[in-house]
Amino acid sequence: MNWFENIRVAFRSIRANLLRSILTLSIIALGLMSLVGILTAIDALLQSISNNFNRLGANSFNVERIDERINTKTQGRRRRTGEAIVYSDAKNFKDRFEYGGAEVSMELYAGGGKTVEYREEETNPNIRLTGIDEEYLEVSAFELEVGRPFSRHDIENATPYIIVGMGIVNKLFDGKVRKALDKKVLVDGTRYKIIGVTKSKGSTFGDSNDRRVFVPITKARLLYASSRSNYNITVAVANQLDLEDAISRAIGIMRGIRGLRPVEENDFQIQRSSSVMSTIKDLTKTLRLATVAIGFMTLVGAAIGLMNIMLVTVTERTKEIGVTKALGATRRSILIQFLTEAVAITMIGGILGIIFGVIIGNVVSYVVGETFIFPVLWVLLGLIVCFVTGVLSGLYPALKASALDPIEALRYE
Repeated sequence: MNWFENIRVAFRSIRANLLRSILTLSIIALGLMSLVGILTAIDALLQSISNNFNRLGANSFNVERIDERINTKTQGRRRRTGEAIVYSDAKNFKDRFEYGGAEVSMELYAGGGKTVEYREEETNPNIRLTGIDEEYLEVSAFELEVGRPFSRHDIENATPYIIVGMGIVNKLFDGKVRKALDKKVLVDGTRYKIIGVTKSKGSTFGDSNDRRVFVPITKARLLYASSRSNYNITVAVANQLDLEDAISRAIGIMRGIRGLRPVEENDFQIQRSSSVMSTIKDLTKTLRLATVAIGFMTLVGAAIGLMNIMLVTVTERTKEIGVTKALGATRRSILIQFLTEAVAITMIGGILGIIFGVIIGNVVSYVVGETFIFPVLWVLLGLIVCFVTGVLSGLYPALKASALDPIEALRYE
């Protein structure tokens, strides 16, 4: 019996026991769908994060307060949250940091849950407001679709101007960016004039970068800041090769501003996009392993069910096996026939699971604003796992079928 004939017999047997075959391959499909779907979604999220960091460039870094949520443990001890980088610290750093064409910007997070109002329309209360300086757009991941950035005059005079994201334009101005320019909107009771619209950037972990608005940092400081508000500093150097030297200089300047003695540790941290990406990738490794483990447990359950079905099939087809052997079929051909049937069931279930998994993963990709992802590695892994599962679950029933005595099999009722 050749391979084509084995496959034909396998599909005939599957059709003969359609309901239980569907139930078995459905379990396999669900296992592969969750496995491929989650892994594809993780890849989409990583791609989205990576793209956002890449827009920042490899030649930039942030000077931030030590946050307990990042690098929380040092030699088994929890690190205390650092003192806030207050406005005087950030301004002093910006004035003192000089490094061959480097640009320094400051920002103040003024809060989320804001609404932007224009005439009778208003956005949902999910807008993030940030105070920025004139350098911010040059060193950040944000680019203007239309309009202009804040000028030094705007910053010095706390001019009530605002730069809005595409999400606000879509909501209030029907997506017409030109229409939004020079219009006056209301945020927390303060009226601002729109002077720019940022390009659409999509979402990261469900946090839409298009639902952000920017005002001059001095205006945000007047309205939202206290004497202990924290300011973030971003530095972009002209040449990536100068990055380490620039970081060393930034640390020295910041330590002087903070009044730290030589024996004292930094009470601030330097954050680079590459280090953040490395941390995120390390975290997703654990998530990937957990996903693979859960998928394998589901497939083990499916394999046990498939082995049970194959044993029942061998019992039901005992007389057929006897007739086949009496006509000259060898043990090897019987073994291959039943193995082919088991593998066919797992591969059908696996292919269906992979298709739905890729679809689900790309739904996540679409939500975070990324393009279609075809996870070749995870698809190949799924197909290999399905094949191995089919062989392992079908091996014992196939051996049992091939070992049947033809005379006893022909007597079986």
